[in-house]
Amino acid sequence: MTKKIICSLFAAVGGLIPLQMFSQEDTLRKTLESIQSDIKNLKKLKISGYIQAQAQFADSNGISSFAGGSFPANTDKRFAVRRGRVKFAYNNGLSQYVMQIDVTQGGVGIKDAYVRFTEPWAKTLHVTMGVFDRPFGFEIGYSSSSRETPERGRMSQIIFPGERELGLMLTFQRPKGTAWNFLKIDAGMFNGSGSTASDFDYFKDFIGRIRIDRTTISEKITYGLGASFYNGGYRQPNRKVYASGTDSLGLTVFALDKDTALFGPMPMAKRQYMGADFQLSIDWVAGITTLRAEYIQGVQSGTSSTSTSPSAQPASDTYVRNFNGAYFYFIQNIAQSKHQLVVKYDWYDPNTDVAGDDIGKPISGSASGLKTTGRSDLKYTTIGLGWTYRWDANLKLVLYYDMVANETSKNVSGYTKDLRDNVVTFRAQYRF
Repeated sequence: MTKKIICSLFAAVGGLIPLQMFSQEDTLRKTLESIQSDIKNLKKLKISGYIQAQAQFADSNGISSFAGGSFPANTDKRFAVRRGRVKFAYNNGLSQYVMQIDVTQGGVGIKDAYVRFTEPWAKTLHVTMGVFDRPFGFEIGYSSSSRETPERGRMSQIIFPGERELGLMLTFQRPKGTAWNFLKIDAGMFNGSGSTASDFDYFKDFIGRIRIDRTTISEKITYGLGASFYNGGYRQPNRKVYASGTDSLGLTVFALDKDTALFGPMPMAKRQYMGADFQLSIDWVAGITTLRAEYIQGVQSGTSSTSTSPSAQPASDTYVRNFNGAYFYFIQNIAQSKHQLVVKYDWYDPNTDVAGDDIGKPISGSASGLKTTGRSDLKYTTIGLGWTYRWDANLKLVLYYDMVANETSKNVSGYTKDLRDNVVTFRAQYRF
């Protein structure tokens, strides 16, 4: 009897062992599938970022500057974290989520926050909604971590402060590896008040751009061409809009624009720009040589004291100016070394209708409905000289000298000669 019981027990245990082994294998399989799913989802998430720590030295105390912002009063030297970015991008194929924050000594802010999705049939039409770079020209959308100069040009910072905007954009571009992928067309509607401010009127601004990027068969030469258009404006509440006019002796001044009554009780302060850009890179024995250029002209509405695009409803009269500006880059990698040299020239003329000593000149005859020009109508040119050393794959060191020259006028107080506002920047950038 005892033998039968023992045999039965051994038989039962023997039958349970395969079942247990099968259960363990099933659990292991499910665990591996879960891990693989997690890894697959993690691969869709990309985290990147960079930090730019810098020291700057100005010619004089408290200068107004576009080399990272004006210097505080009584200060001609400063240390700063110019940018501290962390970017999260989740790509699910036909849809994408992007969030980028900026952390500096001034606080924490949002730079990008948008969703992008693509139609599933031809995968050619893309929709972007949220906060993202304005699709105008080349310099605005070119990442600060890749740009060879510490800052964008004066004109870019004035007409497009902050680079980014709240809006909706449609993009036409064929998938990579297909015919006509080299052509890209962007068209969008935007608030017009920037990315950090609430919209303050019912006007919306249109931005459109068409671009071609090509590479030769040898892949030694790449080039790009682009054309951009901006059409918009903002609500002008007090009906006093001044545009370019002349006094009794033909001097260019600001004259009250009587045509604003045609716009109704709340006329629009016009902003309209046209631009063209070009890029060329040649890889040869001396290293990679890159040339870039962009020209923009148009109509810009501002105030008597500034032509900067507003982020809030201006409380003063509107001054409409015809402007133009451009930049030119020459960038040379030194053979296969870690060294790179850059020369940049840019100008911004906020009022192309007046120049030199005519700026600020007193009005002749009756001044009824006329206003004089002033310091906000002076032209600026900047020559930049830079050197970059790539320490390793993540770190680069930049030494850059901004030589700023302002237009002078004997009739504008404080601007009878060139200001001492040159700036030297030494920057360490770490990117991952």
